[in-house]
Amino acid sequence: MKKFLLRMLIGLVFALFGLISYYTNVEKNPITGEVQHVSLSPRQEIVLGLKSRGQLAEQYGGLYPDSTLQNYVDEVGLRVVQKSAAAQSSYPFDFHLLHDPKIVNAFALPGGQVFVTMALLNRLNSEAQLAGVLGHEVGHVIGRHGSEHLARQQLGAALVNAVGITASDDPRNAQQAAIVAQAVNQLVNLKYSRADELESDRLGFEFMTKAGYSPKGLVELMQILGSANSGGLHQNF
Repeated sequence: MKKFLLRMLIGLVFALFGLISYYTNVEKNPITGEVQHVSLSPRQEIVLGLKSRGQLAEQYGGLYPDSTLQNYVDEVGLRVVQKSAAAQSSYPFDFHLLHDPKIVNAFALPGGQVFVTMALLNRLNSEAQLAGVLGHEVGHVIGRHGSEHLARQQLGAALVNAVGITASDDPRNAQQAAIVAQAVNQLVNLKYSRADELESDRLGFEFMTKAGYSPKGLVELMQILGSANSGGLHQNF
């Protein structure tokens, strides 16, 4: 009985700590102005993204081995960032083209690692459409939606230990690798809320048009994605 009560007390302490941690880790987003519950600093988000990108890419067949296409994605993505308010953030955005020819998908990790699959790129007909895709994902990063999700899932405290405040910890550590793997799995399978998606749509629209792309590209993108969905293709975007 005493052991049971002790375990219950310990459980309550951890639960209380989690609640206190969640509700006291509040930051104002400098670009959106939104007050958010996040457990990771921007620096920790960057480290998490850098440590996770290789493992995530492997789940989609690795990076596409064509420097011409990769440079094209880089150029469009960096233009969307550098010509918009996204340039005011501290995130070093990197854009990655994934080999997967079947899954129509694009996503981003906290900290600025953005991915798009060949299956999606092959369905696009213009640079403006690609700018719409990348702008939307940049919007998720700027909105810190992944970091908010991790905080809600009570992974924030564990990730702080895993990625380290100064990013000086050893990435080969088995425990750290397991925690990062758990975080990657959470992020890959993340279903953003309707509010998150609407904010990313708004930010993506702002970013791509500031970069000089026609908003028509975003409308066409929605039509392409709708067609992919109705056609029964594997689509996660």
